Amino acid sequence: MREGHEGTGPGAITPDGCAVDLYTRLPVGDEPDVITGAAPTGAHILELGCGVGRITHPLQQRGFTVTAVDESADMLAHVRGARTICAPIERLDLGEKFDVVMLASFLVHSGDTEVRRGLLRTCARHVAKDGCVLIQREGPDYHTDVPRERVDPSGFTVRIVSAEPVGDGVNEVRAEYLFLDAVWTQTFRARPLSREQFEEALAEAGLEVDTYLTPDGTWVRAVPAP
Repeated sequence: MREGHEGTGPGAITPDGCAVDLYTRLPVGDEPDVITGAAPTGAHILELGCGVGRITHPLQQRGFTVTAVDESADMLAHVRGARTICAPIERLDLGEKFDVVMLASFLVHSGDTEVRRGLLRTCARHVAKDGCVLIQREGPDYHTDVPRERVDPSGFTVRIVSAEPVGDGVNEVRAEYLFLDAVWTQTFRARPLSREQFEEALAEAGLEVDTYLTPDGTWVRAVPAP
């Protein structure tokens, strides 16, 4: 288990506290639409942190080729039709370049600065010279609008219970996922990043913002810096 991370509930728990069985239940959101609008038609996508393939599979259905990476073999066991690689993202070096590198699930907000640097270096190392990196950021009130909850149309509830400071600008976040037949929790450490801090982190890795893809700025297309 990664430091400061914990998960509870039925089934396997990954090193960052994610519950595999939970992720097999979560519905697909608007991520495939955002990615399709930002990526070249038929692109080869390197998906970093693919989990059980919640986004992988819809992307394949839209004609993309996906190489799916996750540090959890239990997660990867659910991925179908894609090349899969089990490895920590921050140390990945495939010796290949991709049209698109995708870093979703707010991974760029890792509480460990060195892990974040490693994640972004992995993105920069694997993106083609004329390719792009698609990154999902937290919303501006993610750590301040707590507690909060959302009831999914399918019937389960997602609750962000707390975001408590643990030092060095990092918060320990606790989330709950409540279904009629099961409850999962995840505790993880996340670092809020202002737009300026986020762009500085990109620059450190040799990347720069091409455009903010959504009005709230949570999805970003970055490119290799000249």
